[in-house]
Amino acid sequence: MPYEDRIQHRIDYSIWTSALSNFVISMGPPLRKKPFNPPSVIGTRRQLGHNSIYRLDGSMFAFSFMNDEVRESFTEYRLDLQSVADTLDIQSIPRNEQLAYWLNLHNVAMVEQIAKHWPVRQPREIEVDGVPLDHAKFIVVEGIALSPRDIREKIVYPNWRNPKVIYGFWRGEIGGPAMQREAFTGNNVSDQLDRAAREFANSRRGVEKRGDTLHVSQLFEEAAPFYFRDFEADLRKHLLDFAEEEVREMLGETATAKASLSEHDIADLAGGARDNPWFSSGRIGRGIATLLAQRAQKLDYVERKGLRQGQVIFSNIDLPGDPPDKNEVE
Repeated sequence: MPYEDRIQHRIDYSIWTSALSNFVISMGPPLRKKPFNPPSVIGTRRQLGHNSIYRLDGSMFAFSFMNDEVRESFTEYRLDLQSVADTLDIQSIPRNEQLAYWLNLHNVAMVEQIAKHWPVRQPREIEVDGVPLDHAKFIVVEGIALSPRDIREKIVYPNWRNPKVIYGFWRGEIGGPAMQREAFTGNNVSDQLDRAAREFANSRRGVEKRGDTLHVSQLFEEAAPFYFRDFEADLRKHLLDFAEEEVREMLGETATAKASLSEHDIADLAGGARDNPWFSSGRIGRGIATLLAQRAQKLDYVERKGLRQGQVIFSNIDLPGDPPDKNEVE
């Protein structure tokens, strides 16, 4: 639980940012349309890699390009982050710094364990010492053993009132919030969460309309006890903060909401499977090549349509009269 008295310490996550920039592939802005068809391949009808309708959403992690040394480095880094709490009172640093710490630690731990068990089709299949990954208490902070779910539901959700924090936790699944290509820091965490929330809320894996029912991700139902107790009213109000025109229309045209959307397949460039060498050429297998070709088609479509591909964010600019905690996530 964060303390009221603060000490102005900051934690450097440049190593994590370096890893993310090398292994995370952004799939571009969300499009509310069917994925582009893969290019035809002569000589086989076998489909390699992803077949999820959400495969061009969010981002993908390149687990297939990791060797043993890289995988071991993620364990070393997770242990290094844990040790920070032994020398620095996490509860006393600024709230945004605390939030960035818990988000990064959670995501590093998820990447570490998925990398150890790769290839795997769905992260929920992974067990650590016989316990499902999300419930396994392999993270130790100040002598307390924590699971990824503990970090979310016993530390962050009870102590941060803004529901946009849910978009900072990477689950390793296509159906969840996207992994960012830059580590969370005290300076950028608010803007990063806004960007992640906007991408998820406007994607098909976040919100869909079928008839007069608004279908939403099951992640919202998981977070409901903390942020959406009056589920429909609170969720609709939250989504309006990030919804673009098409989703705003869905919100106005639906009478009920149902948490029914999910996709548990791994958010991995290769789809959680090694390509058979018979179907591969070089280090990039046919499954990866197909997905990257579809991604290129999507980005070409976005450019031709003149759709927004990114945004410019000005941070760390102090204006006269600004409160010292103007960007603090409550």
